[in-house]
Amino acid sequence: MHMVQETFANHLAEEWVAAWNAHDIDAIMSHYDDDISFQSPVIIQVNNDPSGTINTKVALEDYFVRALKLYPDLHFELYKVLTSVNSVVLYYKTINNMLTAEYMELNEYGKVIKVRAHYSK
Repeated sequence: MHMVQETFANHLAEEWVAAWNAHDIDAIMSHYDDDISFQSPVIIQVNNDPSGTINTKVALEDYFVRALKLYPDLHFELYKVLTSVNSVVLYYKTINNMLTAEYMELNEYGKVIKVRAHYSK
């Protein structure tokens, strides 16, 4: 267990947002480990999956590709990066001016292994 350094967290956040804003699926996926647990209410809509959960990197990439096709104007505006022990929270604005906070747990290599996405209405 270690505290995520603010400089690393900011760099991760900037790269992650840039990848999403470029709709670059390879760059997006580079942030995630093969061992991933991803939960989001958007999964319920996009994947028609009431669990809202994805547990493999392959399935996560499929979901992201589907979401990018559904939301061709997808753009994130990063507001804040919060750090803790082995995790960060990215607070940003997304489609329809919706506010989002994503809790991202990191492994020892700085790859994301757990995500819990939260959205405003």
